[in-house]
Amino acid sequence: MTINEAQQEITDEFSEVDDWMDRYAMIIDLGNALPPIDEKYKTPEHLIEGCQSRVWLNAEDRDGKVYFTADSDAIIVKGIIAMLIRVLNGHTPREILDTDLHFINDIGLAENLSPTRSNGLLAMVKQMRLYAMAMDMRDNKMKSNQ
Repeated sequence: MTINEAQQEITDEFSEVDDWMDRYAMIIDLGNALPPIDEKYKTPEHLIEGCQSRVWLNAEDRDGKVYFTADSDAIIVKGIIAMLIRVLNGHTPREILDTDLHFINDIGLAENLSPTRSNGLLAMVKQMRLYAMAMDMRDNKMKSNQ
C-alpha cells in the first residue's frame, strides 16, 4: 500500500464518525493496537524532544525500507504515533521525505488538539523524517562509493 493510499484509508475511516469524542476513542484504539516497542529503546536517546508526554521512537532499515516502533505514556499520543507509523512504515526513506502528510488536516486532527499536543505531533513527524533523512543520506553515500 502506498503512503497516499494509507492516508486515504485513515481519512475514510474517520469520515464515518462526526463526533470528536468518538474520533478520540478511535485514536485510543489505534494506540492500544500498536505493537509494543522493545524495552531496550525506552531510553532517553529515543525520547522525542518537544512532546509534553513521553514518546519513544525507534527506526530500523530493513531492505532499504524504514520500519518504526514507538510507545507513549499518554493514550491519545500513542494513538497519534500509531497513525503515523501506519502511514509511513515499510516505505523508503525518500518516499517518507517526499510525502505530504495531508491526512492530519484531512481528518481535522491538528485543529482538535491542544497547542502542546499539536507541538508534540510536529515533533513526532520531524523525528520520523530525521530518521528517514539519515538513512537516505547513508544510502546515497553508499551508492556514490560503489
